[in-house]
Amino acid sequence: MSDRPLTAPSVERVAFQGEPGAFSEAAARRLLGDTIETIPCASFDGMFDAVESGIAHACLAPVENSLAGSVHANYDLMMLHNFHVIGEVELRIRHCLIAMPGVNLGDIKTVMSHPVALAQCRRFLQLRSQIKKVVAEDTAGSVREILSRGLRDHAAIAGRHAAKVYGAVVLAEGIEDHPENFTRFLLLSPIAYVSEDADKTSVVFSLTNQPGSLFRALAALALRDIDLIKIESRPIEGQVWEYRFYIDFLGSMAETRVQNALNHLRELSPDVRVLGCYKRAERPQF
Repeated sequence: MSDRPLTAPSVERVAFQGEPGAFSEAAARRLLGDTIETIPCASFDGMFDAVESGIAHACLAPVENSLAGSVHANYDLMMLHNFHVIGEVELRIRHCLIAMPGVNLGDIKTVMSHPVALAQCRRFLQLRSQIKKVVAEDTAGSVREILSRGLRDHAAIAGRHAAKVYGAVVLAEGIEDHPENFTRFLLLSPIAYVSEDADKTSVVFSLTNQPGSLFRALAALALRDIDLIKIESRPIEGQVWEYRFYIDFLGSMAETRVQNALNHLRELSPDVRVLGCYKRAERPQF
């Protein structure tokens, strides 16, 4: 990451986890525009494998939701694949009740969706206790199933993008319990790139199990007035009670203070890996 490539890698095909119409696909189009080709994958592993095989130029991985917390699977996958963070996007998760055209809210007897989406719409569903809740693997996939099977007494909880993709109708919008519901996604590429306007850096490192080791590592940032905005620990496979630390901080690798902080951190950690330096995402408006 020390030598910044002069041109950004081509990102025309982007893999994401989920069915067409998923929130991840909507996030990819928010970040890169509607001209990209999106490649749906059944799992996070499949999404990363699509990039490794060359099917996709990059993948868009959700790493954190403001209500549900971190997506640990993708933190672990980032360690297994030598990808680089080249972009970031935040998406407001606005849940909709979606059904077949011509169906009214009073017709609905069953609602289906991913368990997280059902949980995030608990109050809306509690007021309609007569509606049966069915857990599904995917939000957008629930919309697809309802339309493909012609289920006129079913509705799905998903994003408006899913309704557009499958030709469904939105019966109610903004049914989530908390409007402050955002998911942060990282654009991961096998080719490193640091843009001129990069202002955020992600790093992963491990530490020896000694008193004060984490304090000293974080002091490498604090002593240089670098704003730490995220820290996540994940267990190291095969090393009992040993952890890796993922940190995000504001600052570009082009800055001397960031370079000095990373050099300081390398003196304290046996393995420091810069995951990426990129432009911080803009928060979507309510």
